[in-house]
Amino acid sequence: MTAPDTLTPSQLNALARNLLEDSFPLVWVEGELGNVSRPASGHLYLTLKDARAQVRCAMFKPKSSWLKFQPREGLHVRVRGRLTLYEARGDYQMVLDHMEEAGEGALRRAFEELKARLQTEGLFDEDRKRPLPRFARRIGVITSPSGAAVRDVLSVLARRFPLAEPEVLPVPVQGEGAAAQITAMLKHAAASGRYDVLLLTRGGGSLEDLWAFNDEALARAVAACEVPVVSAVGHEVDFSLTDFAADLRAPTPSVAAELLVPNQDDLRQRLQVLETRVQRIQAQRLRDAMQRSDRAALRLNAMKPQARLDALRQRQAEAMRRLHATWRQRIERERATLRHATAVLRAAHPRRRLERLRERVAALAARPQAAIARRLSHETLRLRGLARSLEAISPLATVARGYAILQHGDGRVVRSVLDAAPGDRLQARLGDGQLSLRVETDK
Repeated sequence: MTAPDTLTPSQLNALARNLLEDSFPLVWVEGELGNVSRPASGHLYLTLKDARAQVRCAMFKPKSSWLKFQPREGLHVRVRGRLTLYEARGDYQMVLDHMEEAGEGALRRAFEELKARLQTEGLFDEDRKRPLPRFARRIGVITSPSGAAVRDVLSVLARRFPLAEPEVLPVPVQGEGAAAQITAMLKHAAASGRYDVLLLTRGGGSLEDLWAFNDEALARAVAACEVPVVSAVGHEVDFSLTDFAADLRAPTPSVAAELLVPNQDDLRQRLQVLETRVQRIQAQRLRDAMQRSDRAALRLNAMKPQARLDALRQRQAEAMRRLHATWRQRIERERATLRHATAVLRAAHPRRRLERLRERVAALAARPQAAIARRLSHETLRLRGLARSLEAISPLATVARGYAILQHGDGRVVRSVLDAAPGDRLQARLGDGQLSLRVETDK
């Protein structure tokens, strides 16, 4: 028979379980994950540990499927749950209802979520990024004035391209309020229109140290900046949202300075090469021009340009002469037109018109007698003309000029040698009389 103060293992474990659950209803614990396993049941089993101790934990379905990250060995997390004891084995454990990444892990998760969202919006698209100016003269360096990064940047710029004019725009690069001040300085520098390019930079550090450069407002300001922006935050393995939003990401501040300006030695060599090329091209062009000049001179000599010039001068002189003559004629026509218009105006004067009317009345009074006289004179002249016409066609007028009209005795006129025969008696009518004739021969 069992003694009254003796407990069975199950009784002991039940008492311990009740004690644990009553004493620790809900607790938060932070530690490193170990022995993570997820069997087919979907439950999650793990060990939460630190440097000196560990505790078994279990997260049952469906809460284990609601996690927004994948639990893995070595991940630092914060968990919330209640302490209990698994009576069947007497194992002390913690049943979890919530788990989140702790420290840098949480920051990394927040970083990835914000990065994915901004990338989905197209904030990091390459086609919206602008090229840097080839020779940036005035560079705005937005960083801490006391950090190593600014010294590296200024040293590289002075060594590579002394003509560059960097200006340090001081801002805090970590801590509370740093992101807001960096954003304000970026917008102010862009609005000033003073800079060819802006450099956001700081030295290396933990993710928490670099967190100001993962601010959403700052990333959007970098993407919207009208001046090209270069981001060089931390070391080569560090990435920030400003790196993705900027027009160019540099792995370190020193590399950013090298990307911003050319190397003066390279430029000097390039200038020497270009100078040599220009001299060679100029010499070749001079030779070509001289050859063209010689060929042109030969063509000019062959074309006798002096003679053509003399002919052109003569044509010009003739054209000028015709032009002057044309202008003189035109001026004379204009003057004649003006004189005619003046005369017309004068003739149109009422006094002149009255005088003409008086003259016309006087002329009309004498017109009948003048008309009769003109008609008699006209008829007389017409009769004289008729008489002259008759006289001109009269044969007597021809005879009077030394000709003779031969007629037979019966009055027939002899017009041909065939009209008379030897022995015929003819009458020759002259201007002052007649002669009797006899034909001796017909030859």
